[in-house]
Amino acid sequence: MDRLIYTALSGASQILDRQSVMANNLANVSTIGFKAQLSAYRAVPVNGSGLATRVITAETTPRADLSPGPIRHTGRNLDVAIDGPGWLAVQADDGSEAYTRNGNLQIDATGLLKSGGHPVLSSNGRPIVLPLNATITIAADGTISALGGGAEPNTVSQVGQLKLAASGDNAVIRGGDGLFHAIAPNGGPAGPLRADGTVRVAPGALEGSNVSATEAMVSMIGDARQFEMQMKMLSLADENARDANKLLDVS
Repeated sequence: MDRLIYTALSGASQILDRQSVMANNLANVSTIGFKAQLSAYRAVPVNGSGLATRVITAETTPRADLSPGPIRHTGRNLDVAIDGPGWLAVQADDGSEAYTRNGNLQIDATGLLKSGGHPVLSSNGRPIVLPLNATITIAADGTISALGGGAEPNTVSQVGQLKLAASGDNAVIRGGDGLFHAIAPNGGPAGPLRADGTVRVAPGALEGSNVSATEAMVSMIGDARQFEMQMKMLSLADENARDANKLLDVS
């Protein structure tokens, strides 16, 4: 009887965890460059004395769905969308190099180019600082050009280049800061990804979230029904235990 309780109780607990993942995905359906978090169940035997007859359910979020989101043209000079596989390199809060698909770039009061509040890195791995009050344009290869206010059109100068990277043999995993970080094939930490000249951006456009609101809602409804089923199994186990106690009392 306790095997049924183990399975049903652990299943119900992990369904609640999965619901939080789905809710987070749904909350980010409009977030620029957001990648949906994947969720999966697996059976885990309960180790201990005696036979391995008890199994619990574990919910894991192994990776993110890295499929591209829809590209929406905005016409804004500082908006870029990664066209195909690839990443935009930024500086994380701890100073390390991290990666994002959020191409909604901003310039702060000091001229520092940022994405989601994080400094954007150039091809040499340093933060990009742009001249203030200049007209900025970004080419498909990430080259940044600036035209000073009131200057002649033929005085456009190159002031930097976005570091566009591809994961290659390494993988990327989402960190607690919402950015992606490189990991080695063995799962350990990896150094910064190399700039990849084949990665291109679409200037004047933004990549939307790859979360499907419809699929997320359907998943949440399905999880709610599975939770109800696990609760019914617990009730059934309780009823069976009471019936067994009555039989023992009679005997």
